[in-house]
Amino acid sequence: MPLAERLRALDGRSYGDYRRLGRRPWPLPPLELTIEHVQGDPFAAPSRLRVDLPADVLALPAWALGSPDARRATADFLHRAISRALRSAGDGERRGEGPRSGRRGSGGSGRIDMLRAGQEVLERTSVVVDADGRARARLTVGLPAAGRRILGRAAADLLVDRLPRLVLGAVGAGRVDLEALRRQVETVEDQVALRQALSTEGLVAFLADGATLPRTSGVDDRPLRDAVPLRVPDGLACELEAPHAGRVRGLALRAGVTLIAGGGYHGKSTLLDAIARSVYDHVPGDGRETCVTRADAVCIRAEDGRSVRGVDLRPFIGNLPLGRSTERFDTDDASGSTSQAAAIVEALEAGARALLIDEDTAATNFMIRDARMRKLVPADREPITPFLDRVRQLRDERGVSSVLVVGGAGDYLDVADTVVRMDGYEPHDATDEARRIAAELPLAPGAAPRSPGRWPTPAPRRPLPGSFDPSRGRKSERVRSRSTRAIEFGMEEIDVSLVAQLVDPAQCRLIGDLLLLLSRGMADGDSSVAELLDRIDERQGEAGLEDVAERGFGDRARVRRHELAAAVNRLRSLRLAD
Repeated sequence: MPLAERLRALDGRSYGDYRRLGRRPWPLPPLELTIEHVQGDPFAAPSRLRVDLPADVLALPAWALGSPDARRATADFLHRAISRALRSAGDGERRGEGPRSGRRGSGGSGRIDMLRAGQEVLERTSVVVDADGRARARLTVGLPAAGRRILGRAAADLLVDRLPRLVLGAVGAGRVDLEALRRQVETVEDQVALRQALSTEGLVAFLADGATLPRTSGVDDRPLRDAVPLRVPDGLACELEAPHAGRVRGLALRAGVTLIAGGGYHGKSTLLDAIARSVYDHVPGDGRETCVTRADAVCIRAEDGRSVRGVDLRPFIGNLPLGRSTERFDTDDASGSTSQAAAIVEALEAGARALLIDEDTAATNFMIRDARMRKLVPADREPITPFLDRVRQLRDERGVSSVLVVGGAGDYLDVADTVVRMDGYEPHDATDEARRIAAELPLAPGAAPRSPGRWPTPAPRRPLPGSFDPSRGRKSERVRSRSTRAIEFGMEEIDVSLVAQLVDPAQCRLIGDLLLLLSRGMADGDSSVAELLDRIDERQGEAGLEDVAERGFGDRARVRRHELAAAVNRLRSLRLAD
């Protein structure tokens, strides 16, 4: 029986009878529809649909399918096109412009929705494009009902007529703006190539001349109108080759220790934020689409009150009163300095090779100790080795670069390889001037960075399986997320609000799925944190995002290993093998 007839036959029946439609494909030529999950009632979370689009329906050109990056860009483009069509139709109906405007039943009846994308071009489960040109789109829909009775005719109209019409009208053959699609594919391919060139050229980040770095607001990531474009001085510039844009001139932040200095409100943090976000690709028109940062760069900050489990803090903290060891440090309520030290060690464990730190969000006593405090509190009475004393050792012995925003810690001039001074939102090469100032105004005796001794080799941290318990009450698995602020995992709420490079709520939802993978046997008590991250990366790379995400959800987006590690490290139930 065709879907339309089946839905009409359900008219007036109990809402639960919608479940008879699930988990089988329904032909809606030229599309195919699968209802992957039916909501429990009209007021519950909406039902989940998958629409399969054949290659001849999309008619995508070969250049849109030729590589995984091209397909990611194409999938993102199709996602945005379908999402715009759904929003436009919904807005029109709310204004009474459509023939089906007005109430269609109880709760969310009749509402079709799709994950909304931000400025980043991420791999998502919302739209997946295969190498042969086929695609799968995942949406949510409120199946129509009056009370708890099925509105079968309205459902047939919604799923058999309206939904295919909206999808085909957005991405069917002849409907896709191929010029805009090509621009997006080429923009993404350029960013990938530029990012790959960073290691070869010895760079941490590259920000193109003319880029727009400021954002509209803290809650609106679109480019700020009338923003001062980035103007790169010759002393800080280099050129990189992009496959489509050709030679691109931009600000080169070289490996080593880079300071971003300048007066307040002159753009220091804006520059660092752009560097942090440029681990991701951006859509055309974002302003940062020719800005790239190496993929293993991690933002570090103080985070009062977070838990720390079994982290070797000896590089930064030792000689605690009463002889307490910091080799496997545990606390449920870390101070700012302890949390920042732990964040660095954890980032290195996950493979970070560049640290991004803003003085405004750092613990002062962790970053620096001036001459007076060193004299008042002798080294043998101070457990903290400031970052100032370790930053060059990180560079020389571990190959880890640091990009630091500093406004008041002039001691860092002694350890900087490059100094960028922001003045009126424009960068200037202040390296030579900074060295001259450091020579003219040497640090007081005892205040200069000290040799901190060797960097301890930490023992691998091996999470015990019981660390990952997703059960809550009668539910064996309960995982939810709240925007990019928190992830509910079983009885716990993991606070990720200060994990700066989580940029999309869909990434938090995927982290929840990855924690479930760990709970289902991947975390065996023998594998280290780094090995578990490697295993998840390998599985995503081989089988794709659909394999690691919970089945049927279209609101997941790929997350870096560093943000997954951040969530694991903030799990208060985390326990480690001895």
